[in-house]
Amino acid sequence: MSTPEFTPAPPMPTSAACPVIVPTHLLALRPAKVRDHHLDRKAIVYVRQSSPQQVAEHKESTARQYALADVAVALGWPRDRVELVDADQGRTGQTVEGRRGFQYILAELSLDHVGILFGQDASRLARSDPDWVPLVRSCGLFRALLGDYDGLYDSTDFNDRLLLGLKGIMSEAELHFLRLRMHEGRLNKARRGELFNHPSIGYVREPGRGLVLDPDEQAQEVVRIVFDQFDRQGSLHGLLRHLVHHRIRLPVRPHSGPNRGKLEWHRPNRETLQNLLHHPVYAGYYRHGHRALDPRRKVPGRPGTGRTINQPADCLVLLEGRCPA
Repeated sequence: MSTPEFTPAPPMPTSAACPVIVPTHLLALRPAKVRDHHLDRKAIVYVRQSSPQQVAEHKESTARQYALADVAVALGWPRDRVELVDADQGRTGQTVEGRRGFQYILAELSLDHVGILFGQDASRLARSDPDWVPLVRSCGLFRALLGDYDGLYDSTDFNDRLLLGLKGIMSEAELHFLRLRMHEGRLNKARRGELFNHPSIGYVREPGRGLVLDPDEQAQEVVRIVFDQFDRQGSLHGLLRHLVHHRIRLPVRPHSGPNRGKLEWHRPNRETLQNLLHHPVYAGYYRHGHRALDPRRKVPGRPGTGRTINQPADCLVLLEGRCPA
C-alpha cells in the first residue's frame, strides 16, 4: 500500500507562537504509556478548525493545537520526528470526505509509521462516530497512542478504549446540540417572519423592513408580465417562448461576487421561470423550511444531491400576508 500524495506542514516554532507548559500529568503518564516501539515511529499533530472564519478568528485555539508538538517533544519524540498535519484547516469534521489530512493519517497508521497521534480533543479529529471508531480501531491495531491535553490513551487497553469511545460520543453529541440550538434560533426568527435569505426576483431586502418590492419599476413590471403571460399562454413552454420572442429579460440581483446587489438582466430559462411561478412570496406568503434532505437520494461525494422541495403546506413556516405581492 502506498501513502497518498501529501505535503506535510512545515515545522512551526510553537514555543514562540504559543508558549506552552506541558501538563505534569502527561509527563507522569510517560513511563506507563510511552514505549520504545512508540518512540521508534513518528508523532503526528493534527490541526483543524471547522471553517475559514474560525481559522481567521480563533488564532489562539490554532496556536494551542500547534503547541502539541512541544508536548510530543517533552514526551520523548525528537523534534524532527514530529509531523504537523494541518491540510484540513477550514474543513468540517462531520465527515472525512475532502479531508486530505485525515485520510493521510489513516494511511500512515496502516503503514505502521505512527507512534502517537495528537489532537486538541476528539472533535478536532472526528465529529461523527462512524469516523471516530475506525480511527481508534486503527490505532489499536497498529499500536499507536492517541493524545490530547487531557491524557494519553492506548486503545489496546480496555479502560482507555472505553474512555475514547465516550469522548467520541460526547464529540458527536456536542455537534448535535450546537446544530439544535442554531436550528431553534433560526426557526424562532422565521416564525416571526423575520428570517430572510436570498430575495426572489422582484424583491430586495431592506434593513428594518424586511422584504420589499424591487425599487426598480422595470423589474416590477417584468414580474407582472411573467404572471400575466403565463395566464394567457397556459403553459411554461408558451411563456418561455413569448419572453424569448419579445426579448424580455428577467431582473436578477446577484447574491455574491463583485456585482452583488446590482441589477442585471438575464435571459429567461425554464428552471428560473418554474421557481418564480411556484414561489408563494408572489401571493404575499412568507415561507421557510421548504427545502428538505432525503438521505435515500444522496450520492456520496456530491454534496448537493438528495435535496427536495416541500409543498407550501409542508413548510415549517408559512405566513399569509407577510410579504408585499
